[in-house]
Amino acid sequence: MAGCNAPQTEPPPPPAEPSLVVLARPGPGSWFVGPDGSPAGFEYDLIARFASEQKLTLRTVTDDSAVSLIAAVAGNDAQVGVGGLFRPSRPKESDQPGESNVLWTRGIVDDEPVVIFNADGFKPRDWHDLVGTDVAYMAGTGISESLAAVRAEHPEIHWHAVDVPTADALIAQVDDARVDYAVVMASDAALARNVFVGFDVAFGTGVRRELAWALPAGQVALREKLDAYLERERKSGAITALRDRYFAPVRGLGRPDAGALHDRVAAVLPRYRRYFQEAQDATGLDWRLVAAIAYQESQWDPDATSETGVRGMMQFTTDTAKDLGLADRLDPGTSIVAAARYVRDLKDKLPARIAEPDRTWFALAAFNIGLGHLEDARVLAQRMKLNPDSWSAVRKALPLLADPEYYNGARLGYARGGMPVAFVDRVRAYYDILARTLPPHTPRLRAVADAAVPQ
Repeated sequence: MAGCNAPQTEPPPPPAEPSLVVLARPGPGSWFVGPDGSPAGFEYDLIARFASEQKLTLRTVTDDSAVSLIAAVAGNDAQVGVGGLFRPSRPKESDQPGESNVLWTRGIVDDEPVVIFNADGFKPRDWHDLVGTDVAYMAGTGISESLAAVRAEHPEIHWHAVDVPTADALIAQVDDARVDYAVVMASDAALARNVFVGFDVAFGTGVRRELAWALPAGQVALREKLDAYLERERKSGAITALRDRYFAPVRGLGRPDAGALHDRVAAVLPRYRRYFQEAQDATGLDWRLVAAIAYQESQWDPDATSETGVRGMMQFTTDTAKDLGLADRLDPGTSIVAAARYVRDLKDKLPARIAEPDRTWFALAAFNIGLGHLEDARVLAQRMKLNPDSWSAVRKALPLLADPEYYNGARLGYARGGMPVAFVDRVRAYYDILARTLPPHTPRLRAVADAAVPQ
């Protein structure tokens, strides 16, 4: 038969999967590794949603330097550059290397550079008070353009553009007095205020800048798609919700409270750390989250007793302890694990469609007030035309359960709905500090397995 001896050929390779290559600069609110080892953050979530919408596989590479990131984007080494970058108002006049070969998306959110100082030092009132001092700012992020007029007006200030990996790195230098003064974005200062308690904000620069993403000059069509997407997300309120998700942990926590937490992390936490890590092993909850709950409940005091009769590190009532099978409320090890199991069970009972991290915040609210009252608040949020699956929406409805206009129509009636809101806000603030200052816990078996994987 003709062709029966034809040579066999390999099938053609499958077509390459459409992808979006993103070069990201990590930052505490914008792009970081979450407790489960996966990327998270305001800018990560935003670009990941875009990739999903476009049916593109998101491929990311990180770069700690804003200067080299911009240069790499200009050199077409990535399709998009993200991570605390601020769009220059006059790109071709910018002093950024290679920036004339970079396109910028529309502004995502705006922010203001602020001057920070060591809290034990002199607090300047304006630029005139900084004459003769050293003032550092982050190179490559776009802050330099905000300072252009000030630098020209005050050449007697010693300006230093520093290439540091994150705003936290620069804030830390002010915090421990290695740098006299620095200029950082207000949102970065707000996120760091309870992590580094030795610095404070002196004054704002009065110049607003727009966070944006950088693209190679040839990616005009992609920029148009990104601009259209960002505008839709802005109009829908999604960008506002994301900012609340990642930049709200500072709410409701004063600097003295943060300072007290840092002191107890050093003096008290080592005694109980293993119990929190055992709770993670038993439930999958991040040990630092469990520790944050315990700190809110008792400041890690296993003998704590309130005037209402709740006792122990996790402040259980007698009935709750009995329901959880807890024989001794004052035993820190068993009470910590019992509380973690309770939070995990509450998470499991929530509707599957509620995504993280909102799922965790809902579970914490239910831990404080009960699932029934939480469900009443979710129903109320829906009646108010808010998203019942969003914590930022439901936290607005919860306090209304103390108002007869609203609780008369609720299934369980009256509730002190402001309490779970304050509880969640404070736990989030404590967790934010612990997660940014203490390492994650890797169970021993998993650590051994990871080490055995050939590199």
